[in-house]
Amino acid sequence: MTEQLFNLHGKVAMVTGCNTGLGQAMAVALAEAGCDIVGVNHSNAGDTPEKVASLGRQFYGFTADLSQQTELSDIVEQAVSAAGRLDILVNNAGIIRRTNAIDFTEQDWDDVMNVNLKSVFFLSQLVAREFEKQKSGGKIINIASMLSFQGGIQVPSYTASKSGVMGLTRLLANEWAGKGINVNAIAPGYMQTNNTQALRDDEQRNKEILSRIPAQRWGEPQDLAGPTVFLASNASDYVNGYTIAVDGGWLAR
Repeated sequence: MTEQLFNLHGKVAMVTGCNTGLGQAMAVALAEAGCDIVGVNHSNAGDTPEKVASLGRQFYGFTADLSQQTELSDIVEQAVSAAGRLDILVNNAGIIRRTNAIDFTEQDWDDVMNVNLKSVFFLSQLVAREFEKQKSGGKIINIASMLSFQGGIQVPSYTASKSGVMGLTRLLANEWAGKGINVNAIAPGYMQTNNTQALRDDEQRNKEILSRIPAQRWGEPQDLAGPTVFLASNASDYVNGYTIAVDGGWLAR
């Protein structure tokens, strides 16, 4: 029975930003659990299609600029046409801009908010409408951040967007739980990805970060595999509006 709870065979998951890092790890984890994958990336999908295919699952790749809302409906329509249905959405794609708040530009604010928050809402809306058409319910997993809980420095639009993601996750859960649509989020901690390479290469900053993490290590993309499959599966059917921190204990300090 337990194994069946996590079985995703026959499901189709759309994962944005899955060409590398966290997005790729989540897409591969879902494929391992039985999902076919619809990958939506700004450019190419890297080696994610090969990784998914090696597991015996289908990969349907699409390119889109998620900052442009007009592209979202086409992506959902094309995904359903190619894969036949959608059961899971992972809103992973995101960008960051670093500048002191006093010098931060409107363009940097809008660029980050459009990708990290606005597209999350409108893509979720489109996919939820598809879930309703299918009369199947579905799972939406948003990717939040430690900065959904904390302020940070020099990333005002990123902090605002990721705080918004956690709030939006709650709002959508309130409205859609009764429709059989589970909306939850994952907040990764300090992870070994391309975005954190500079921090890990800085000996002093790396030491400071590690001293703050009870697990005494940086997270790896594969650390998101279990939480992602859990939130995508029947095992989480009564979990709604919650943000799971995958942070090695960072927030517990």
